[in-house]
Order: sequence, then structure tokens, then C-alpha cells
Amino acid sequence: MLATVLAPISRRLVYPRGETRIPVEDTTYDVTVRGAQLRGWVLNPGREHALVYFGGNGEALGWLRPELERRFPDHTSYLVAYRGYGASSGKPSQRALTADAFALVDHAAHRHPEAPVDVLGRSLGSGVAVQVAAHRPIERLVLVTPFDSLAATAGDLFPRLPVRHLVKDRWDSAAIAPEVTADVLVLRAGRDALVRPARTDALLRVLRPDTHVVDFPDAGHSDLSEDPAYWKAIEDFLQP
Repeated sequence: MLATVLAPISRRLVYPRGETRIPVEDTTYDVTVRGAQLRGWVLNPGREHALVYFGGNGEALGWLRPELERRFPDHTSYLVAYRGYGASSGKPSQRALTADAFALVDHAAHRHPEAPVDVLGRSLGSGVAVQVAAHRPIERLVLVTPFDSLAATAGDLFPRLPVRHLVKDRWDSAAIAPEVTADVLVLRAGRDALVRPARTDALLRVLRPDTHVVDFPDAGHSDLSEDPAYWKAIEDFLQP
């Protein structure tokens, strides 16, 4: 009975997409993947390098348009909402989002054959990004406040409930991290109350030993990007 009651709650916590929804006409780019229209924006089109962004579980992407356009002028940036988020159609799940991510990165690679694709994933998007990097020839991978698994992260947040066992979409990044061959940058928030630092540390233990780590000891989960050093670290790492 408890599992029946809590399962829908856990799904809403994993994919709280309601506040990200925007009108279709506010977007300028779409791609069809497995019956869904994934919509967003392509910034600085026609560059040799491509950057694909995978956002957090409740992150609206519009604020990133001027940031990516200005900070990565040598990249064409693909800022496309997950299915069910933004102006994209469909319903999110780990299986669907992973398949969509593969298709989007393949799409970017086809449009930019001169250089491997770079990927940036934040929070939930770190789980998506690790899946991609484990199965696609990614050159550089940026992980912002990443976790070892979403199930373990949920267990930290609700220690008195069996949430860890009820989360259907587990996003177990640690299990496939050894398959990642890309150069990796991890941005770690020392006061992250959502993805606890221990979850990021657990992932770091199974990523390649030369992973670059930039610590923000006073930053939380949501305000990390407000530190000027945040964008500087990513810009330096993705410099062509």
C-alpha cells in the first residue's frame, strides 16, 4: 500500500516540469524523436563545435540563452527541453529521456562532423549526460552538481521513507561511469542540500582518475551558477 501511494509522488519529484512549460511559439527549433516534438533553441548556428545542454529536473532553459550564446561563441549550442518540459511534447521517463538524449547528440554530431560533440549536464541532467558519454563519442563532458544515483540522492532527502526503493528511474551514473572516456569536468557545491556532496564524491570515485574538479565550498545547489568562477571554469574547459 505504501509503495502504491508514494510511487506517483516520487515521479513528480523527479520530473517537476509544470513550471518550465512555455508556449511553442516562444521556441525557434524542434526535432522529432520517438513520437515527441522536442523544442528549444539553437544558439550561434554554423560553428564547427557543438555543445548540448541537459538541464536540472525543474530547470527552465530560457535564462541560459544569452549565457550560452555569449560565453561559447565558438560552439553551436543546443538548448532543447526534455519531453514534457518547456514546449516539448510527451512524458518524461529515464528510458525516454535517455533515448532522446542519444538522438539529440547524434543529430548534433551529424550537423557538426568536423569535431566531437561537447556535453554539459546539470543535476538531473548530469545523469542524462553520463548516459550519453558512456555510449557516444563525446570529447568533453561537464557535470554540474552530479550524483552517483538518483535513488541514493532521494534516500538522503527522505531518510525515514523507503524512497530509495520506490524510485523507478534510478539514474545510476556510478554504474556506467567507468565507460566514460571523455575528458570530464565536475563542479561540486559544498553546501548542496539537494545533491549532497557525498553523492558527488561517490561518483568521482568511479570516474576516470584525471577528472577535473572545481570546488565551490560555500555554494548551494541553485546558486552555484551565481559565482563568477562557475562560468569561468566551464569556459576554460570547453575552449576549442
